[in-house]
Amino acid sequence: MPRIVQGKTICRALLTTAVVLMAGCSTVYYSAMEKAGIHKRDILVDRVAAARDAQTDAQTQFKSALEQFSAVVHVGGSDLETAYERLDAEFQGAEAAAGRVTERINKVESVAGALFAEWEKELALYHSDKLRQASKTKLDDTRQRYAAMLASMRKAEQSMAPVLDSFRDNVLFLKHNLNAQAIGALKIEFSTLKKEIDSLILEMNASIATSEQFIARMRE
Repeated sequence: MPRIVQGKTICRALLTTAVVLMAGCSTVYYSAMEKAGIHKRDILVDRVAAARDAQTDAQTQFKSALEQFSAVVHVGGSDLETAYERLDAEFQGAEAAAGRVTERINKVESVAGALFAEWEKELALYHSDKLRQASKTKLDDTRQRYAAMLASMRKAEQSMAPVLDSFRDNVLFLKHNLNAQAIGALKIEFSTLKKEIDSLILEMNASIATSEQFIARMRE
């Protein structure tokens, strides 16, 4: 038992060290960019744009996967193996695209946290109460718009999970049942999956629009 507790303690220590090192790396990166004339605000805008682009790419990949799914349910028995391979490839692509969306959103959160912390800290450097209040008002407004945008991003991101789960289930079912009966079952699933993807596309469109509005305001 003591060994297990010690192991857990070591794991926690390593995790804490890793988090500290990652934070340190981010700080070094932002400092280097500042020296190059690229500020956290600029990095935030770029990363929001990258997250928006990742969502657009994910939309395309999910649509492509749905088209392939539609093709699968209309193939003949002799083409089932090829149909499965194509559908599995589309699923893998959709899963990878979803992963990139999450990665980009995480990067947006990282730089936003650093930007707002720096902004908050620098408010104390003002001598003029009027200018300090004006800057704080701008900070609060930017935080509100950022929070709304991030919430929209995360909502769209979370909408991908159930769609991927449905895709995975159907791909596995086809893999384990390469016969005409399996195709018949998939036909029933297709309409449900289509509705899920249509809903996902709407969520992502809303998130993309919110991102574009945020970028436009930040560039004013």
